[in-house]
Amino acid sequence: MLLINGDCIKEMQKLIDDGVQVDSVVTDPPYELGFMGKSWDSTGIAFNPKTWELALKLLKPGGYLLGFSASRNYHRMAVAIEDAGFEIRDQIMWLYGSGFPKSLNIGKGVDKKLGNEREDLGNYKTPDGNQELSTYNNWKDGEEQERRTPRITRGNTEYEGWGTALKPAHEPIVMARKPLSESSIVDNVLKHGTGAINIDGCRIEGDNNTERKTANRKSRSEDGVWTDNNSGMKQEDNHFADADPRGRFPANLMHDGSDVITKEFPQTGKSIGGKTKSAFGDIYGTYSGDVLSSSAGGFGDEGSAARFFYCPKTSKSERHNGDANTHPTVKPVDLMRYLCRLVTPKGGTVLDPFMGSGSTGMAAKDEGFDFIGIEKEKEYFEICESRIKRFAPLMDFM
Repeated sequence: MLLINGDCIKEMQKLIDDGVQVDSVVTDPPYELGFMGKSWDSTGIAFNPKTWELALKLLKPGGYLLGFSASRNYHRMAVAIEDAGFEIRDQIMWLYGSGFPKSLNIGKGVDKKLGNEREDLGNYKTPDGNQELSTYNNWKDGEEQERRTPRITRGNTEYEGWGTALKPAHEPIVMARKPLSESSIVDNVLKHGTGAINIDGCRIEGDNNTERKTANRKSRSEDGVWTDNNSGMKQEDNHFADADPRGRFPANLMHDGSDVITKEFPQTGKSIGGKTKSAFGDIYGTYSGDVLSSSAGGFGDEGSAARFFYCPKTSKSERHNGDANTHPTVKPVDLMRYLCRLVTPKGGTVLDPFMGSGSTGMAAKDEGFDFIGIEKEKEYFEICESRIKRFAPLMDFM
């Protein structure tokens, strides 16, 4: 494991000069929004193709890059990555319920500008009904502290209730791959170990105590009508077969499991297969009868459809685990474990050129991978050192 305190452009070039190669890049670069007034979040480095050209050179052929971004300028980073020579393979969506709306109250601003008085409606109520005080976790010293809740006021202009931004609830993750060096992906995997993603290692667990079923798949005949018989995939004796006991196929969506997110998913009954109207008839032709509800099969469980997607386990202690973690955008270690596992072959090396406080390094170590991390900001590098030392006492620091 190698942790480097320095500029990622210079340090990646040094690694290239030394002949270093990595199997994957998993990173959370600056979003270029000037977040919380931080100067490191407005340098343009994430939009610079040069950044990703260096990452491309370090990757083995077929190696994957996963990079977080902000919803409003994801396209800028994705284009820079593509211009650097990567193939954009997908976008993974990370949903969370902890976002805070950074919106200007236009009505209040108008009243201030015009000198209007606003009606005082009292304090916001906290979940326990307390209108005066609420608690918050001070990550700097790890202790819960009290603060007064803000007061609610109301004006009478036509602009009351207008603002400038929505509450953030998702972050897109670009999924890109370095072009293959071989004529086929199988040949590339056999030569370099890279080019594929770890499906089974990232399946979503179902309920092991229930019988799992999968629907008999259907195909389409030359006349555009789908039947069991012309599919070439007909089950021998029944309409259902045992589903994959390893779990549900991973999707390009993940969520934090918070109530505000899971409540947005519909409630579903037991997923044991069944018949439903086709949603694909207009695309793939006419079906001869009803269509099974899921070609992915049922797992006998029920409840929120959020269970169909990966949900990393996280806690506040990840921010304060014996050390003051002042980084403003800490990602859950379990989330980063999942992403490292998805794109890194066994025994491979993960590179994070924007290491921050080290969640990716902790994740890579947990998964048994080697890790190279680069962080320019001394404050965050020291936090990273302290966090990762708990998992890897013998490593190099530069």
